[in-house]
Amino acid sequence: QVQLAESGGGLVQAGGSLRLSCVASGSTSSINVMNWYRQAPGKQREFVAGVSHGGVTDYVDSVKGRFTISRDSTKHTVYLQMNDLKPADTAIYYCRARGPVIDSWGQGTQVTVSS
Repeated sequence: QVQLAESGGGLVQAGGSLRLSCVASGSTSSINVMNWYRQAPGKQREFVAGVSHGGVTDYVDSVKGRFTISRDSTKHTVYLQMNDLKPADTAIYYCRARGPVIDSWGQGTQVTVSS
């Protein structure tokens, strides 16, 4: 069992930056991949970024060049640095941890970008 706690969301103007954090606790040794997803009002949850245990990263096209995912395995934490934010980035951002026997989600953190 893995528990995830996100933080770092808030209200920011377009062009601004935020850094989200997700701290994992519990059976952290079973985590292979950590992802960020987001869900905007009235839309389906979508993949934003992911990082493997070996540090391989992946991003949805709409955030490439603006968002950076990183992982500190010693702190069991994954970060999402978001730069040049746009109103279209407004959503609840969720952390997800996956492994051979786990698939856990956090409660989410709200990001609101004003124009």
